[in-house]
Amino acid sequence: MLASHADRERAVDVLRAGYGEGRLEQPEFEKRVGRAYAARTVGELALLVADLPQGPVPHPAPVVSVPGTFLPVRPRTNGKAVGAAVCGGMCLVTFGLTGIPAVVLGHAARAEIRRTGDAGDALALTGLVLGWLSTIGWALILTAMIVAAAASA
Repeated sequence: MLASHADRERAVDVLRAGYGEGRLEQPEFEKRVGRAYAARTVGELALLVADLPQGPVPHPAPVVSVPGTFLPVRPRTNGKAVGAAVCGGMCLVTFGLTGIPAVVLGHAARAEIRRTGDAGDALALTGLVLGWLSTIGWALILTAMIVAAAASA
């Protein structure tokens, strides 16, 4: 790989540190600096500093973060869909009182999700199913009670 100016300067810095620590004599230092500035490849530079403590350090790839503009956009979860799922899940605890709000919120959330592209369609659908099951269950229970009352009278 061809050496860049930065590679050459890094090698000269390593040579300067070695000279400053007394690891190189002045003639050897000047000879190596001249060869560093004349080097064409990274391999030639590595040979010049291989016997020094800060010798051939691998060049780490620069860590570049991806600008926010290029990151994938994660759609936000629709609040009505979350509300529909919560109301649908609470149907058993509230004996079906939250079934109708689950159905209303579920339909509103699915319409809004289709329009805006928000996430949460599965939550809205869960709320709808549980809400309708609760509502139908209560309708059947009330119908059975009315029929039983009419039959006993």
